[in-house]
Amino acid sequence: MNELGSIPAEPGSAAPAPYEGVWRFTAPALDSSVPQSRHAVRDLLNRQRVPVEDELIHGLLLIVSELVTNAVRHAALLSPQIGVEVAVTADRVRVSVEDQHPYRPKALETDGDETGGRGLLLVKTITAEAGGVCDVQHTATGGKVIWASLPLRTPRSG
Repeated sequence: MNELGSIPAEPGSAAPAPYEGVWRFTAPALDSSVPQSRHAVRDLLNRQRVPVEDELIHGLLLIVSELVTNAVRHAALLSPQIGVEVAVTADRVRVSVEDQHPYRPKALETDGDETGGRGLLLVKTITAEAGGVCDVQHTATGGKVIWASLPLRTPRSG
């Protein structure tokens, strides 16, 4: 797994909060990359001291696990490497997983008896419950990136 690297803010932009930035790493499309990616994202959030609540961290790490798992299971043949990106702004955190497979997945609702096929549905549900958004987009290289953007502060019921 490649080292996380931060991308500096553009010159002339307002001074970012100390935890803001964009970090990217690549990983092989192997099962072992699922827990490694989850741990890398968790460690990054801790190291950068991102002000995120425990419940949101758990949801975010589950999203990372599901997106990396999907890339490993469904895109490995065309994408032996996957890209993971974490972008943190003053009020949001966005995780993205990119692969080189052109197929754009859909959130499936499966039978209660089936053990798989619900990953993207789970991502959409966690994201919506946190007050965030997620999407799948094609890349310029013919692959796709699936991302989820969540607010750092979870919406409070009132």
